[in-house]
Amino acid sequence: MFDPGRRLFLALSLAVICTTGLVWAALGYFVPVPPKKITIAAGSKGGAYEFYARKYRDVLARHSVTVDVRSTEGSAENLRLLQDPAAGVIAGFVQGGVSNSTQTSDLESLGRINYLAFFVFCHASDAFTKLTELKDKRIAIGPASSGTNLVVTKILRTSGVTAENATLVPLGGRAAADALRSGKVDVAIMGSVLEAPLIQNLLRDPGIRLVSLKRIKAITRKFPVLTRLELPGGVIDLEENIPDDDVSLIGTTSSLLVRNDAHPEIVGLLARAMVEVNSEPGVFQQFGEFPTQTDPEYPMAEAARDYYKNGPSLLHRYLPFWVANYARRTLAILVTVVAIVVPVFSYAPRVYQWFVRRRVLLLYRDLRAVEHELRPELPSARLESCYSEIDRIDRASKALPLRHSDAFFALRNHIDLTRARLASATATAVRHN
Repeated sequence: MFDPGRRLFLALSLAVICTTGLVWAALGYFVPVPPKKITIAAGSKGGAYEFYARKYRDVLARHSVTVDVRSTEGSAENLRLLQDPAAGVIAGFVQGGVSNSTQTSDLESLGRINYLAFFVFCHASDAFTKLTELKDKRIAIGPASSGTNLVVTKILRTSGVTAENATLVPLGGRAAADALRSGKVDVAIMGSVLEAPLIQNLLRDPGIRLVSLKRIKAITRKFPVLTRLELPGGVIDLEENIPDDDVSLIGTTSSLLVRNDAHPEIVGLLARAMVEVNSEPGVFQQFGEFPTQTDPEYPMAEAARDYYKNGPSLLHRYLPFWVANYARRTLAILVTVVAIVVPVFSYAPRVYQWFVRRRVLLLYRDLRAVEHELRPELPSARLESCYSEIDRIDRASKALPLRHSDAFFALRNHIDLTRARLASATATAVRHN
């Protein structure tokens, strides 16, 4: 039985289902789900970058994102890994002054994360305060691919210390500390953070001394990316008086960089971890000084800038990370479907009217075909066929909706007229037989 309302409902339902499927597929292609595992290029074992990477890993683990902390030789290697899509590294730490956006245009920054100090350690029996005194010394300056190696080499060269008059050993992290303790090197210069366990151990080692350098102001004038940091006496341990006096250090800042194709949700989650880990006050920085919302060397990632400005989104405030992401995708689908379906529904009455008119016209066409065949000499078998056709048209007319009663009664009137003509043609055929 004909039911235009049901047919229209089925058509609209099919349109909604198809639209939802297409939007979901489009979102999966153009806005993919965030990865559940990422890799961060850190630095040498026991270094500052590994220290922070492990902290971020703990934060992201609470949101069901696994972080693989990859040990590297430092900033230079991190940059190479970030620029190589096949390396699988999504984020990496880079020391200030090593590179900038003109050299690495496909990278974005999440902001400066800390003050990185260059700790100059020597044996407790040694005594020097100027870098110019390091000639003829064996100096661990960090791995060849590290930012520490690059910056320290420049600083030493400015002070007249080069590979020609000193032994520059490419060791960093635990390897440099072990070499210093074993006497294989005389001095170890480490770019790190005060909180790193390796630095804390060296500061408490009675056989190791932290050097307070002079002429740091002159060095920072020559290298604007550098700054002067002061470690107050006794700040490590007041009871043991570690260090035993104020220590002047050379410092710089570090950035966490990401590939510009990194998923925005992961970038936002990393920014969240940075706020949690790096915003705390410390010996060198004030509360909230890091992470910064700008970076003088790299463009800021939009997702990070948005997080620093507005905090987590409404969904992320009340829902777990993955639930919030799927909820956002669902909302995007609903908005798209509504945007497509609402105009369709606004035309639904017109489409419905067209269906009804078309059905009525088809019934009139069939009725006219029956009427066209009516003539006195029509065979009895054909007359019976005409009766069946009129009955079918009559049944079909009863399916017209109540709101179209005018069309229904007009059609019924013409059906009755045609049935009367058929009866007259039948009576004539009977008389002739």
